[in-house]
Amino acid sequence: MATIDIIKEVLSDNLDIEPETVTIESTFDSLGIDSLDMVELICDLEDKCDVDFGEPEGLVTIGDLVTYIDSL
Repeated sequence: MATIDIIKEVLSDNLDIEPETVTIESTFDSLGIDSLDMVELICDLEDKCDVDFGEPEGLVTIGDLVTYIDSL
C-alpha cells in the first residue's frame, strides 16, 4: 500500500477526515489537524508503517509527511 493511502486510512479511521479530501498538497491546518492530532497521527503511523519517527520538524503538508516516512 502506498504511503499516502496509509495516511488517508489513518486520518479517516481516527480523525473522521474523508480520504478524498486528502492530497499531497493538503496542509495539516487545512485538514483541521492540530498538534495533539499530529502526535496521535504520528503514533498511529509508526505502528502501521513499522517505523520510528524520532522528532520530525518542518512537516507542513501531507506530501512532507509522505516524503519523511518514505525516507525512513
